[in-house]
Amino acid sequence: MEILQLETFLAVASYGGFHRAAVALHISQPAVSARISALEHSLGTRLFERGPAGFSLSAAGKTLRPHAEQLLRQVAVARQAVHELRPAFGGALPIAASLSICTYLLPEVLKNYQSKHPEVVVSVRSGNSAQVLKMVLDGEVEFGLARSLHHPEVETISLRDDPLILVGHPRHTAMGSRRVRLEEVESLPIISYDRGSSDWTLTNGLFRRAGLLPNIVLEVETIEACKRMVLRKLGLAFLPQIAVHDELRRKKLVTLEITDAEPLRRSLDVIVPRRHPLSRNGRTLLSELREATRPDHEPKPRAGK
Repeated sequence: MEILQLETFLAVASYGGFHRAAVALHISQPAVSARISALEHSLGTRLFERGPAGFSLSAAGKTLRPHAEQLLRQVAVARQAVHELRPAFGGALPIAASLSICTYLLPEVLKNYQSKHPEVVVSVRSGNSAQVLKMVLDGEVEFGLARSLHHPEVETISLRDDPLILVGHPRHTAMGSRRVRLEEVESLPIISYDRGSSDWTLTNGLFRRAGLLPNIVLEVETIEACKRMVLRKLGLAFLPQIAVHDELRRKKLVTLEITDAEPLRRSLDVIVPRRHPLSRNGRTLLSELREATRPDHEPKPRAGK
């Protein structure tokens, strides 16, 4: 039984097929099949069953899965313990994050981190969630920051909830009532951003499931541009809570509660590669992120606000 075999087993179990597991692991499908065959041979039993809906875990596979996950966690801990024997030193700390996290969370976190660790140069690369995941999987960064992201080759650490909330200027004509039904929201002027993104998909899905169509009056590319349009009273928008914290606190924007729809929940996550332990610098920055996203933590206003 080898580590690569267990990683491949978990990938097939997570993705429900050899082809999708091969794509996720960046290897050929025959390589996936060979690893699974070798693992089944070493255990003397089949781990998967093929049915009308595709692959599913056999009874033996279901038994193995939690143990495989635990073994891989222990491997990561062992690597980390050996890694910690190296002397601490400064240098570069590359991380990746989605653009909104770069804009609304990292400035204050990195200010605190650099004041304590001036010898470390943090390099931040931005992208959408898929790009952040790829940078982590390719070993280009130590860890990534994204929303609601899961993959068999990474450990996902949820820091906090970051739901999409409907906000508007308090003096916008549509803000007469702060509690509305989704059917009423359908006629309100909505500003959308980043067509095709997960936020866009989540918002449009809210209306689509109810058989409704949002009244889009303006489309922009970024969250910040969308927020500025809302501040100019051009419409309302579904925006990440983290992006409007300051404006809500200062009452420059107010929320509109939709009484008959499920909240648009998302989590703000750290994704860490399972096969590569974080450096001491990386673990320290992760601690700063945990501290900054505690429920009882009150973020400081950004400079210039």
